Amino acid sequence: MKKSPIVTVVAIGIGAALFFVLGRFVIIPSPVPNTNISAQYGLLAFMAALFGPLAGLLIGLIGHALIDFSWGGSFGGIWWSWVIASAVCGLIMGIGMKKISLTDGVFGKKDVLRFNLSQIVAHIICWGGIAPALDVLIYHEPTEKLVAQGLMAGVANIVTTAIIGTLLCTAYAAARPKKGSLKEEN
Repeated sequence: MKKSPIVTVVAIGIGAALFFVLGRFVIIPSPVPNTNISAQYGLLAFMAALFGPLAGLLIGLIGHALIDFSWGGSFGGIWWSWVIASAVCGLIMGIGMKKISLTDGVFGKKDVLRFNLSQIVAHIICWGGIAPALDVLIYHEPTEKLVAQGLMAGVANIVTTAIIGTLLCTAYAAARPKKGSLKEEN
């Protein structure tokens, strides 16, 4: 089902706000400095599956920028390497999840597999490659620190996305009428 651009823009605003709230206030400190275990990537994956790659990119970008800005600190508080990684993560998940039809009330075993393979690939690329590479290029961070942060973030995000994202998609699809299930009465 094709979504209206207005609906997508509203979804981006709501998604970014929820991403911010979850990433700022629903966090568990990890043993790795400046790295938290949080729930916002499950929401990001769900929104990317529902509204597509552009929405995923913008929700990740805006939501993560707001989280970093709210913490303050250097560079206006925004750690652009990780903001960009969150945006790319939403984009990759949205591309990988294009064939999932949540609005049709369908989220079967193949969809769960596609959803989780897409989010795993996205997290590995973003937290194992993009964020550390940009940390070196932009901030000249030490490699040892980046490996620990990237590994912690990647594993934590994969697990929380698998749990929270899969539950959100399952619940949403279950609440939607199945495609072709409504019949006209004579």
